[in-house]
Amino acid sequence: MKYIVSRDNARFRELKKLCHGGHERRKAGRIVLDGMHLIAAYTERFGPPDEVIVSETGAGRAEIARYLENHPEMAATILADALFAVLATVGTPSGIMAVAAPPQGGQGADPSADTVLLDGIQDPGNLGSILRSAAAAGFRQILLSPDCAQAWSPKTLRAAMGAHFSLDIHQDSDLPAFLSGYRGQALVTAPDATAELFTAELGQPLAWIFGNEGQGVRPEVSKLAGKRIRIPMPGGAESINVGAAAAVCLFETVRRRSGNQRTEDSKHGLG
Repeated sequence: MKYIVSRDNARFRELKKLCHGGHERRKAGRIVLDGMHLIAAYTERFGPPDEVIVSETGAGRAEIARYLENHPEMAATILADALFAVLATVGTPSGIMAVAAPPQGGQGADPSADTVLLDGIQDPGNLGSILRSAAAAGFRQILLSPDCAQAWSPKTLRAAMGAHFSLDIHQDSDLPAFLSGYRGQALVTAPDATAELFTAELGQPLAWIFGNEGQGVRPEVSKLAGKRIRIPMPGGAESINVGAAAAVCLFETVRRRSGNQRTEDSKHGLG
C-alpha cells in the first residue's frame, strides 16, 4: 500500500488531473468513482477497480477498511487528508475514491429495444437523475447526443448512484439517424401537445425523448417522434424539471405495462 503526503508526488498530480479533467479521463480511458456506494456497485458488477485512493481518516472507517481487507489484490493508495480533499469531487470528502475502466457498451444501439434518448441535457445532476430513473424503470439502452453532459463524469456518476452499471450507454449518438430506423414507438414530451401522458397509447418497444433544460428537444429530433405527449399540470406550472419529467414518463410506462400484464394474467386464470 502506497502512502502519499506531498503535493509534488507524481502520482498525486496524475490523480488530480483525472479527478478534475474530463479530457484527461477520456484520454486515459478511465472513470473516477467517488464514495463507497459507487465503488461497491462497480465491484459487484465488474470486479475490483484498478486502484483505490483512501484518505488517512477514511482508512479508519469500518466499511472502507473491510473493503480493502476483502480485496488485497487491488492497488491501494493512502493520501494525507489535505491531499484527498484536493481530489474530492464533492463538498464533503467521502474518504475513498477509485480509478476504473468504464464498462464496455454493446457494439451498437438496438433499434428494437426500449430506449431513452437525451438531447442536449446539460446539467450532470439532471443527467444522473434520468439515468437512475431509467435503470429503475427497466429502460436499459440510453443514447446521448454529442452536446449532452458527460455520462461518466464524477458528478453524473454520483447523481446516478450506481445506475450506470446496469445500463447500455451510448455517448455522442446521432439521434435522428437512430430514430429514422427505430422499430418501435418514439414519444417526445412537449408542453403544447394535445395528447396527455396518462391517456395516450404507449407502445412496445418504446423510445422516450427528453431535451435540453432550456430549449427542449431540437426540431430535427422532435419531428421524428411518432407522437408528442404533454404531462398534465393542473397546478398551473409551465414546466417541470427534465429529471422529474423523465421519471413521470418512465414510471407511467411501468404502471401501464404492469396493468396490461395483470389483465393478460387474469384472462388466462393466472395470479
